[in-house]
Amino acid sequence: MHDCNPESYKLGQRVHSANDARRIGTVKYVGEVQGYSGTWLGVDWDYGNGKHDGSINGVRYFQAKSQKSGSFVRVHNLSPGISLPEALRVRYRGESSKEEEDEMYVLSASNKHVSIELVGKDKIQDKFSKFEELTSAALPYLGVSSPGANIGTIVTNLKELDLTGNLLSDWKDIGAFGEQLPALAVLNLSNNLMSKEVTGLPQLKSIRILVLNCTGVNWMQVEILKHSLPALEELHLMGNSISEITPVSSPIMQGFDNLQLLNLEDNCIAEWSEILKLCQIRSLEQLYLNKNNLNRIYYPNNDTIHELVSAHESHEESYLPFQNLCCLLLGNNMIEDLASIDSLDSFPKLMDIRLSENPVSDPGRGGIPRFAIIARLGKIKILNGSEVSHRERKESEIRYVRLVMSKLHDNPEEIKRLHPRFGELKEFHGIEDERPSTGSAGDQKMSSGLISIILKCVAASIGEKPLLTKKLPASTTVGKLKILCESFFKLKSIKPKLFLQEEGSPLPLLLDDEMASLMDLGIGNESTILVDDES
Repeated sequence: MHDCNPESYKLGQRVHSANDARRIGTVKYVGEVQGYSGTWLGVDWDYGNGKHDGSINGVRYFQAKSQKSGSFVRVHNLSPGISLPEALRVRYRGESSKEEEDEMYVLSASNKHVSIELVGKDKIQDKFSKFEELTSAALPYLGVSSPGANIGTIVTNLKELDLTGNLLSDWKDIGAFGEQLPALAVLNLSNNLMSKEVTGLPQLKSIRILVLNCTGVNWMQVEILKHSLPALEELHLMGNSISEITPVSSPIMQGFDNLQLLNLEDNCIAEWSEILKLCQIRSLEQLYLNKNNLNRIYYPNNDTIHELVSAHESHEESYLPFQNLCCLLLGNNMIEDLASIDSLDSFPKLMDIRLSENPVSDPGRGGIPRFAIIARLGKIKILNGSEVSHRERKESEIRYVRLVMSKLHDNPEEIKRLHPRFGELKEFHGIEDERPSTGSAGDQKMSSGLISIILKCVAASIGEKPLLTKKLPASTTVGKLKILCESFFKLKSIKPKLFLQEEGSPLPLLLDDEMASLMDLGIGNESTILVDDES
């Protein structure tokens, strides 16, 4: 039953539309509106689905966050939410409505709706209706606004609680969840707009995973929270517009002694120096930084470490920066320099890296292809979510060495500066320098310079063609190969477009430089070239 007294609503209170629990907003005004009778509530809606910015007919009543996120609402059209026990009853004891059951269907092969019948539905409901047996509860978008009374006696064994998209904002309520649910280990508060004031939070010793995605928290709040979360192993902070990591008592982040995973995806961090403040979290194994604004990365040298840590701390191996980091996700940033790529090899245990959607990893934007990244990074085992097999590493490194030799063969100093692993790889794979030769030796050189490639037609306009394996000189250019493909596949009035299909890469690489040779592109034996048309 919704409270119909407008005076019971407070400024800053979280509410949702009485008819839609997903339409959530914040009360910004309670009172009269000129020209209209009665008391109104001014609401600033989270997703901008309002009518104005808090002013009407030239009179400002409140300031909404956007031009169309505010509206005035009668009290009976709003809900202040329900308690956690009420939400549990709605979710696990309530019967499915006719509308909900109508929405449960799959599409048949003829695109018709086929209703789903839940086998054993009554048994499942009966089990979940016994709240003491619940170990996991998912209560997203149910309008939960408070813990309610005696929740610890209702769900005595609850270990995982998902409260995504509810009306929670007071940290005291979060503390109540932790205190009354002693077994609670996983708490998801995503899409609850949390208060900037972190007060009244007790020790939450059982929480191991805390999800605070899109909650508006900043790093100052994280600093306060860490004292209440001694056992925390995973912290998710996606979508909070965090741009700075601001430790309180020292230049670097301290505490979080058990933190293994920190998720900072989809924030606004632009400087790698901010990330270096995390380098002394010794338990940290996974760091997610996708969708930020980073343009370079580097591994800190001794001078940088001295600047970061307090003078009284020693610099023994126990303080090695990022000493246990094995997974670093950097996708969709603005990294464009090769030095950033090379620096990743300095991280002691780093094996899993994501670099997709950065200029440096996009050949179309002046970056380098997958094989070159693999060759430059000797320790990685997973690149962009795809495993680097022993075969792919070997082939990538050989291609890379040959590519460098073809471009900078007469400039060893430049090679050493731009390609730090070149000498090591050249020696490891036993690749000899190419020297000018004449006579029969020249014929032998020409033979050894042949590359066996597989040509595969993929264009519908060309039609199905069998795979072709051809041996071509390494000096064959892309332009020449296109002409040869026209002959090989008897193409008439069709201009081919060529792509290199690489193991582990989700998309083939367009070969658009007609003057580049197979050697220039690092194409080795058994490489697959896809032949498409230009339409």
